Amino acid sequence: MSSDSEAATDATTGGPVGDPAGAVTPFTVDVPAEALDDLRSRLAATRWPEGETVDDWSQGVPLAYAREVAEYWADGYDWPARQARMNRFDHVTTEIDGLDIHAIHQRSPNEGAMPLLITHGWPGSVVEFDKIIGPLVDPASHGGDPSDAFHVVCPSLPGYGFSGKPTGTGWGVERIAAAWDQLMARLGYDRYGAQGGDWGAAVTTQLGRLGGQGEAGCIAIHTNMPLGRPTEQAKTDPTEADKAAFAGAGYYREWDSGYSTQQRTRPQTLGYGLVDSPVGQMSWILEKFWAWTDCGHPDGHPENAISRDELLDNIMLYWLNGAGASSGRLYWESFGNMAGSGRVEVPTGVASFPREIVRVPRSWCEDRYDITHWTDMERGGHFAAFEQPEAFVADLRRFFATVR
Repeated sequence: MSSDSEAATDATTGGPVGDPAGAVTPFTVDVPAEALDDLRSRLAATRWPEGETVDDWSQGVPLAYAREVAEYWADGYDWPARQARMNRFDHVTTEIDGLDIHAIHQRSPNEGAMPLLITHGWPGSVVEFDKIIGPLVDPASHGGDPSDAFHVVCPSLPGYGFSGKPTGTGWGVERIAAAWDQLMARLGYDRYGAQGGDWGAAVTTQLGRLGGQGEAGCIAIHTNMPLGRPTEQAKTDPTEADKAAFAGAGYYREWDSGYSTQQRTRPQTLGYGLVDSPVGQMSWILEKFWAWTDCGHPDGHPENAISRDELLDNIMLYWLNGAGASSGRLYWESFGNMAGSGRVEVPTGVASFPREIVRVPRSWCEDRYDITHWTDMERGGHFAAFEQPEAFVADLRRFFATVR
């Protein structure tokens, strides 16, 4: 087993993942009791800092809330039940370009279903899609039309979740997109749609640029975080939407981008604390779920948008697999060129959520994408599928119905 595979299976008992010959191997999330005992002992031994000197989140996750979640994580959170929930989906692993890749691969009972590749970002994971996979795969069982069915593939990014950890440089957005196209071909799909937000938006955008040039063929893309840039008109005579986008970008640079600066410059240094301390990893992620969800700002709470169990499900995929450093390296690899270059010529759908980090106007995106569908959503933020699953699914159905 390669060191990549060892990293991906530290918290599992299912044996090796991937296969040098390119086989697709069934995978079960199966965390040993020793890993859970270690987590609880580390939580109990946490060395806590003093509390913040403000009465809000402006200095980060408040001490009282961090302690509350940590205590629940140790004594109230039911990992075996959450693990069983994850395992109600079909998981697979396969080796691509020397790296073990994990994915949920849920086929629809409708053989005419459209293959759909959905990619997460940071600080997310495949658990973001827990509430949308069922309705996408089997719409008839969820009050929908069987003709809207999808075969769903949700891979874990390299260095995230149960995928392997790259041991060399080069695993940036373009390489991931090429690997995802190979994954779809290996799963038996010769044409597919793609969807993503955050880093998933960058990978999905690149898949759209590839179009039919890969081993399979991406025929259309949908994103909840389009990678737009200001138009000249926006700079000289901005509309209200332009002004709001500029303000959002300014706030992000001044108050919200410290995590990305650290991860794109020194992810290894950061990783020592995140991989060693569960409270460190928990807080690093929780803060962004407060900042980027539609949870009732300015005085909102992350659990207004996503339940505590769901938040911990996501954190567990980072903690169990020691992904604090390896997930951050994607910023080191690609943050300076996240949007890539070249126009997406395949049909593109956009769901624009009001609490996205920066809600860019359609005009900023037209030169980068062939936009054929745009929806201004009423509620929701950066973690769209997690926060607003019904609205998210409905928009995917409407867009992809135009390209089936």
